[in-house]
Amino acid sequence: MSSQHYFSASPEGPFTRRRVEVTLDGRPVAVNTAGGIFSPEGVDKGTAVLLKHAPDPAATGNLLDIGCGWGPIALVLAMRSPEATVWAVDVNERSRTLCAENAAALGLSNVRVMAPGDIPSDLHFDTIWSNPPIRVGKQALHDLLEHWLPRLQPGGAAWLVVQKNLGADSLLGWIGEMLGGAAGEFRSDRAETSKGFRLLRIARS
Repeated sequence: MSSQHYFSASPEGPFTRRRVEVTLDGRPVAVNTAGGIFSPEGVDKGTAVLLKHAPDPAATGNLLDIGCGWGPIALVLAMRSPEATVWAVDVNERSRTLCAENAAALGLSNVRVMAPGDIPSDLHFDTIWSNPPIRVGKQALHDLLEHWLPRLQPGGAAWLVVQKNLGADSLLGWIGEMLGGAAGEFRSDRAETSKGFRLLRIARS
């Protein structure tokens, strides 16, 4: 990643779109990416693990992709659950632009791309999928997850993919502690390990 980090709200440098061929949910597609965002070369390894191993999202309701980048997770959510509304959020405005363009190009009209602060505060989610930005720093990551994970609907589940050697197990422990005060409503566990990544599951009873 260049010095223009994908955590920036407004990446510096030219916004030059690049066409990339990828496979999403078994479907070969061409998408737009660019510099200054996460994984501009295509679907990163962690996201690929999540897309392969996470069960199908809720068929209806509101689904959330935290840190959408150019859109691989949000696009697959929309493909698998065409009757649901997919909320794709990212602080990086370039990522949001690309995600919206890619959704429109694929005819996925159920994707809504927004900055995190623009999501209605009373909105709760039936499914959350995310490859969270581990490298943003521990406190910022905790703040991010503490904001979104409690907004699971009863009966909903979140699926997070985290690299094992970047603290997946300790993060899972923190998530359990953070949500533990909610009268036993939440449970969290390690659902899968693949290619050096953990797939973490957080469910609300």
